[in-house]
Amino acid sequence: MAQHAGNGDSVVEEIPDLSESDEDENLWEDEDTSSEEKVCCLFCEQFCDSVKETFFHCKSHHLIDIGSVIRKHNLDDYGYIKLINFIRATKCTAEKFLSISSTDLWEKEEYMIPTLRDDPLLQFDIEELWEAELMDCHISNQVNEGASSDSMLLKQLQQAKDRASKAEEELQRALNDLHKVKQFAQNLVMNADVKLHTSTGGPIAELREDEDDVYFSSYGHYGIHEEMLKDKVRTESYRDFMFLNPDVFKGKVVLDVGCGTGILSMFAAKAGAKQVIGVDQSDVIYQAIDIVRSNHLDGIITLLKGRIEDVDLPVEKVDIIISEWMGYFLLFESMLDSVLSARDKYLANGGSVYPDLCNITLAAVCDKQKHDGRIAFWDDVYGFQMTCIKKAVITEAVVEVLNPESLISDTCIICNINCNKITIPELEFSSDFCLKITRGCLCTAIVGYFDIFFEKNCMSKVMFSTGPQNPRTHWKQTVFYLEHPIEVKQGETLQGKIEVRKNRKDPRSLIITLCLNNVKQTYILQ
Repeated sequence: MAQHAGNGDSVVEEIPDLSESDEDENLWEDEDTSSEEKVCCLFCEQFCDSVKETFFHCKSHHLIDIGSVIRKHNLDDYGYIKLINFIRATKCTAEKFLSISSTDLWEKEEYMIPTLRDDPLLQFDIEELWEAELMDCHISNQVNEGASSDSMLLKQLQQAKDRASKAEEELQRALNDLHKVKQFAQNLVMNADVKLHTSTGGPIAELREDEDDVYFSSYGHYGIHEEMLKDKVRTESYRDFMFLNPDVFKGKVVLDVGCGTGILSMFAAKAGAKQVIGVDQSDVIYQAIDIVRSNHLDGIITLLKGRIEDVDLPVEKVDIIISEWMGYFLLFESMLDSVLSARDKYLANGGSVYPDLCNITLAAVCDKQKHDGRIAFWDDVYGFQMTCIKKAVITEAVVEVLNPESLISDTCIICNINCNKITIPELEFSSDFCLKITRGCLCTAIVGYFDIFFEKNCMSKVMFSTGPQNPRTHWKQTVFYLEHPIEVKQGETLQGKIEVRKNRKDPRSLIITLCLNNVKQTYILQ
């Protein structure tokens, strides 16, 4: 079916809202580190006028040289931040700190969260400690050794060059660490459960009607139904399945979940069904009632407005359940949850759900033009650098049509679904995959698509695919762009792992994590 997004509220109070906007970046990168701000000592209540004065106080009053601690444990910016937050959070005394011999106590990720808001110590560049020590050493050497000013200046110039190079490396590492922290915080928010799911119908069944209004109201617009009906691959596959297999439908009671305009219900009636019950929560159901009457099928077809989880059917059991429940990447919108709930409640023994089989497939893609247009574009936007936006853009799965010539690997099926057997919890899964490269080039993305099968009890089996090598459908393909494309050679393999799960804040959207060549990236499909 066509797709629309919904948003949820954050559930982790301890973690601030994260954004890739310039304003939020300034919170991390451009905070005023003026020395006019008072700095609280790490080990007592003394306030000093600057960070350096605070470190001098720690050394003279508590016998703790922070610079020596950093060098002793070879701490980078990431470790330094954890150290400061650990001392603040645990209220560690100077005596206790002097007895600590390992960094294990402050290695936990929780110490990446500031204990004091806008703590000046967290904004201090630890490189300055190294520079101060080197300068002291240089001055001492000049006085004690009486080295010539020219040679000393050359030496200092080389050392300054080395420090600049080291500072650039440290800055890049700090930026990478910052990205890790932000990604860690985002994952915490994404994975936080909004509620405990106790219903056998899963998270979709637990949504209140008002919580699901956005989803169903989107299907009240006729443009969506026009797009789906004009999708010949989709609509004609359902029609051919029913018309070419009349024995499956003759004299049977059929339930159409999410009937929309009623097209599948009318196909079922024409195929010989004794009774057809169509259920839909969107307002298009009122037009469907008129459509059924206009085609003189109201004696066979009964239409009900409501969610399948909530309505009461006029029968106890049905022989067949039909539904066009598929979303982008097959599982987006989680409508299959509703079909499985109906199956468990209403399907008679020996009955069947159609389509009965489906799968999800991955392949490697080489399309530098599309990658540049979506990712590299932000490096120069009308002469302005907007590189920070790339981190946000890369996390969005893209629904688009690919050129079949952009495929550069064999395909790999990562999920097989039997709609008559699978359970709702099994719709969240992880799978290893291996893609054999068929053409050497730059792998810029991984593409996902699905295949649909009508087979059970069918003399004439019907299937269709949404892959780029097949006729276009309104589902298109789902593309996961790589932040850093991978150079591949013909005959080698790309090995990875994919994890697909519902967004706990919005169970109709998906969070998809790809690990490829030991690089992990999380994508959102909403």
